[in-house]
Amino acid sequence: MTSCFFVSDLHGDGQKYQKLLDAVRREMPKAVFFGGDLLPPGLGLFGSIGRAPANFIEEYLIPQFASTREKLGDAYPRSFVIMGNDDPRVFESSLRQGEAIGVWEYVNQKKTRLGRFQIYGYSFVPPTPFLMKDWERYDVSRYVDPGCVSPEEGLRSVSASDQEKRDSTIKDDLDRLLGDDDPREAVFLFHAPPHDSNLDRAALDGRTVEHVPLDVHVGSIAIRRFIEARQPYLTLHGHVHECARLTGTWRDLIGRTPAFSAAHGGPELALVRFDLENLDSATRQLI
Repeated sequence: MTSCFFVSDLHGDGQKYQKLLDAVRREMPKAVFFGGDLLPPGLGLFGSIGRAPANFIEEYLIPQFASTREKLGDAYPRSFVIMGNDDPRVFESSLRQGEAIGVWEYVNQKKTRLGRFQIYGYSFVPPTPFLMKDWERYDVSRYVDPGCVSPEEGLRSVSASDQEKRDSTIKDDLDRLLGDDDPREAVFLFHAPPHDSNLDRAALDGRTVEHVPLDVHVGSIAIRRFIEARQPYLTLHGHVHECARLTGTWRDLIGRTPAFSAAHGGPELALVRFDLENLDSATRQLI
């Protein structure tokens, strides 16, 4: 049995990280998946936020995870990490430092294995109304929803070429990432949820931009079509904090593929527990 934890959108909240690490020490799962938005909001573009250190990863996360590894020894779980759209890409090098000393594995746009399962990570989201664009791509075409800001505009902590900003799409990235691999035992760790699902419902009811109604489903069309076409074993998602509150559920089924969300906007830690050999038994607890 491969017991796993999944969390997302912790946004540098030390209490949530402490609750997670306490649960890891008690229950000793085989793996922990982090679905992005790891860092305090605005960190890196505007300096420290409140009491958060300027380099939250090196000064807080790495020491906390290293201490947990020291206590657990061989029982320390495999930890798979991606960034989210609120995480400045300038701190990607700090995640790689954590990977180098073995406290986690940074899997954005990479493939690795967990037993018989293949693990893939992907950070990018479709265009949002927010200005940070390090982890935004056009979705299936060069289209931007009303009220959103193009990936060719906004702010970046790491430079990108004009061609990358203009021509890169989530659709093309996912086609390259999976390639010709067999997806039947593939687990995809996404930040964005699939479009028109239980996992991408935003609180945009009745909102308009220049008299155009906004779509309350803000997930990725490319991710939705990818799941429908390739049917991976499991997909994990974050990004839309209020989705479970609005839909009453944190999971969906797209064809044969179960999809879970750990996004949560409240003060609690939303902890999804699942066993890779028995996905029907998955639970989500607010701690």
